[in-house]
Parts: sequence; structure tokens; C-alpha cells
Amino acid sequence: MYHYKHETIVEAGAESTFAWFEHEGSFRRLMPPWEVAEEIRADESLEVGSQRVFRFPMGPIKMTWVAEHTGYQPPHFFSDKMVKGPFWSWSHDHHLIEENGVTKVVDEVTYQVPFGPLGNLADRALGGRLVRRRLIQMFTARELRLQRDMAHHAKFSGIPRKRILVAGSSGMIGTQLVAFLDTGGHDVWRLVRRPVKEGANELQWDPSANILDESSLDGFDAIIHLGGEGIGDKRWSKGRKKMIRDSRVDSTSLLSEAISKMRRKPEVFILASAIGWYGDRGDEELDEESDSGEGFLPSICEDWENAASRVKDSGVRTIFLRSGIVLSGTGGALGKMLLPFKMGAGGPMGSGKQWMSWISLDDEVYAIHHLLMSERSRGVYNLTAPSPTRQSVFAKTLGKVIRRPAFAPLPGFVVRILFGEMGVKLTLESQKVLPTRLIEEGYEFLHPNLEVALTDTLGAWREK
Repeated sequence: MYHYKHETIVEAGAESTFAWFEHEGSFRRLMPPWEVAEEIRADESLEVGSQRVFRFPMGPIKMTWVAEHTGYQPPHFFSDKMVKGPFWSWSHDHHLIEENGVTKVVDEVTYQVPFGPLGNLADRALGGRLVRRRLIQMFTARELRLQRDMAHHAKFSGIPRKRILVAGSSGMIGTQLVAFLDTGGHDVWRLVRRPVKEGANELQWDPSANILDESSLDGFDAIIHLGGEGIGDKRWSKGRKKMIRDSRVDSTSLLSEAISKMRRKPEVFILASAIGWYGDRGDEELDEESDSGEGFLPSICEDWENAASRVKDSGVRTIFLRSGIVLSGTGGALGKMLLPFKMGAGGPMGSGKQWMSWISLDDEVYAIHHLLMSERSRGVYNLTAPSPTRQSVFAKTLGKVIRRPAFAPLPGFVVRILFGEMGVKLTLESQKVLPTRLIEEGYEFLHPNLEVALTDTLGAWREK
């Protein structure tokens, strides 16, 4: 039997810290950002007998983990145990100890490695490092997320919590945004295309069929639209390009028209866009005042933002999020790069001189929250880190973080052969985009530095 202990200091009282854990979204926020996990079921409390069930990949198979809560003494203690999962046994106690308004969260885990005696022998042969290294990574990620989330919520603690509707909630950004807003005490609902789940905070719509019950939007303080077909998911055929455009423009037009007709309109409408607006611009520095570019992506972004004109003209505070490459270890551009880089086959694409404008997933979420809660925020914002980098530097930095060589180039003609127009537009074009307005409004980036952003995203901290 093994024992692991981790301590986290939170600049908040035990009651507010315990409340953070009690929100359903805390599970998603505590999941390490490099772990691909699917939540199957989550009971609404931490009380004894409640369960959380999730599934995660382990090699070629998916493993189910069922955690059942076994102790509940708010605001100072709760515990859970694994009733099904990869370990022979696992119990996790959480102690919250407050002193002078600061809370120390003590995580104590007692576990038995898989395969019983054989597992013990294997782990001991490696000095007990296999599972322990994984635990150190996991609890370091949990510590950082808890501290940072609590700090960002505290910035707006004097403002009433909002009732928020999110379209595109199942995507890479939406999943984390919904979880973060939930842990902050907001009343978060999802606008989904599939049938709604019984008892869930969900509303249904079908933008492809122009179906939306306008009355269902009544009472929301904020509506956030992040939806759209993935730009980099498949090669671009004529049909695929139409789908990419229509999924953004038509859904935005439908929402915009519905909001503009409402008697009680929301305070704010936030619409996802992208730095694709600017097109291929070489070494030119681009901010929110820069003109749009030419080509497929700029034309989509322009139509996309124009589709919100009715809600903007109706007087609702409207925000456009021109996001750069969002760094996530489980998806997006970085997720696609990881496998070849881990195999030692990573390197610069094309000339490597093109600029990449990136942002960490946590900064993406925190920046959206900042714009949501700041009443003066309106108009276009570039959601990119203040330090764009050339693609060759990005490749070198990624290789350094994961300790792999990064000198195997991928020529531009190979990118075109493998990925077609999609690959050329998304990897070889150059955009040096700066978040001028965010900085002017006082937003402080968590990850202004690429190496630190990649290290946090991939859990690649060096052991002390």
C-alpha cells in the first residue's frame, strides 16, 4: 500500500474553497489539461454515496473510473474512493484547514497499484517512480488550476453572478469555459443540437434547420456563441468549406435575429471569431484596428462577425473574440503536433519563418471571463498571447519542453500533398497578431511566455 500527500495554499476562506469543489465543473477543471477524459455521470453533490463516473484512454482501450464519496463534513473535509478503475484500491481524503483567511488544502491518497504483488514488484524495481511521478504531475496541475480559478473569480467577487447560455459548449474551449463559469457560481446553461438530457441545464436548437425557440432565451444575462465546424478537422473540399462557413454564419444570424426581437435582451452577446480575419500578412504587426485580409478564412470571419450586426445594432453589448492558436494537450493544433514530436519526428513547417499567434487554453478562458464581467468591454478583441513566435521557434520550444529533437522539417509541398489547402492556410501562412485592447484594459496574461505555456499545458515541469 502506498501513500501520497500534497498541499495547496489558496488565498481564500475554507467556505468559498469548499464551495468551489462542490460545483460540478470542478471535476473538469481539476482534470490535468493533457488528459483526455470523458465524464459519463456526475451527481450534484459531494455527499456520502454520490458518484462521479468518467472514462479515459489507457493505451488502445478506454478505462472507466467510478469514484464514490465516502466522507462529507463541509467546509473542512470530504473523501472518495475508487469502486471501479485501474488501481487495486484508491482512497482520497481532502482536508481544508483555514487560518487567517487562507486555506490549506491537503490531499492524501492511499492506493494499491494495479496487478497486486506483480504491480508492486514492477513499481519497486523502478524505485516507486511510475505512479508517483504521475501523481506529482496530476496534483501539481490541480494545485495550479484551483489557485488560478479562485483568484480570477475573486477579481469580480463584487459583481452579481450571471445566468449564462453557451452555444458550442462541447468543444475544446466551451468545455473548459462552462466548467470554469460553473465553479464561479454562475448559472450556466448549454444550447445544444442533440436532444436535451433530462434534468440538465440545456436548451435545444437546430441552426441548420433555422429552429430556435426565441422565448427560451428570455432571462439570460449573457449569451456566448462558440460553435462551428472544426476548421482543421478535415481536408477542405468545396462541400467542407461551405459547411465551415454555414455552421458559423447561419447559426450566428439565427441567434442575432432572435436576440434583437427580445423584449428583455441579455446584457452581453459574445461571439467567437478568429485571427483568420487578417489573412496571410507576413511580418506586419496586426491589432484590432488592422484591415481584414483576402481569401477563404478572412471572408468567413467577416461574414461571421457581420452576422451579429442585428444584435449589435439593437444596443446589446457585443464582443467579438478573434482567437489565435489555442494551446491544448488534448486537441487543436498542438494536439495534432504532439505525436510526431514525441516520436522525434517534429520540426519546422515550410520555411519556419511564418509567425504563429497563440494563446494558452487557460488564458483563453480567463480572457473571455474578463470581457464577460467587465461592463466597459465591447467590440473586437484579439485573444492571442503578447509574444507571437515564428514557427521554427515554436517547434524548437515544443521539442525542448517534451525533451525531444525538433529538427525534422516538413517542406511546404509535403504539407500541401498531405493536407491540401487546409494545411497550407493553417500552418504556412503568417500572422503576427497582438492583443492590444486586452492589455489596454488591464488583462494580465497567465502565460505570456511560450515555454511556460507549453510546460503547464503538457505537465512537463522539471522534478525538484
